[in-house]
Amino acid sequence: MATKALIIDYSWSGTTAKLATALQRVTGGDRVDLTVAAGTFPNDMYATSDVANRQLATHQLPALTNAVPDIGAYDVLLVGGPVWSGKVSTPVRSFLQQLANFSGIVAPFYTDAGTPGDYEADLASLIPAATVVPGIGLTAGELQGADRQLTRWWQRLAAK
Repeated sequence: MATKALIIDYSWSGTTAKLATALQRVTGGDRVDLTVAAGTFPNDMYATSDVANRQLATHQLPALTNAVPDIGAYDVLLVGGPVWSGKVSTPVRSFLQQLANFSGIVAPFYTDAGTPGDYEADLASLIPAATVVPGIGLTAGELQGADRQLTRWWQRLAAK
C-alpha cells in the first residue's frame, strides 16, 4: 500500500516552497501552502525576526488565511517551514495549534541558513500527541539536486 502524504508548508522567502515542490515531486503527495495576511511580515529578514519574536512573546501568532483539507485522509503529514531563530516559524506554529490532539505521523522539513538549532525538537514539543519522525533540513544552496537525498528520506519514512 502506498503512503499517502499531505505536504503543508509556509515559505517566507520562497526557499521552503522550493523544498516543498521537490518533496511533492518525490512523494506524489498533495500540498497546501500556508498563508498569512499580506503585510504580516516585512521583506527584511531581521525585521521579520523582530515581528516573530514579538508574536511569540505576546502569544499572538498570525492567523492563517487558507483552509487545510481533512488531515484524516492522509497517512503522514510533511510539515515544513523556515527556521526562525532556531525554532519553528510563527505561521507554522499557528497551523500546529490545529494539530493539538493529532496522533498521526508528522515528518518535519525545513530550510535554514546553516543553523537549524532545535527546530525538530521545538516542532515535536508543539504537537505532543503526534508521532514526530526524524525530518530533513536543507539550506538554499543544498536544494539544487536534492531529489536523491529527498527520495532516500521519503523511502525510509514510507517504509515505516
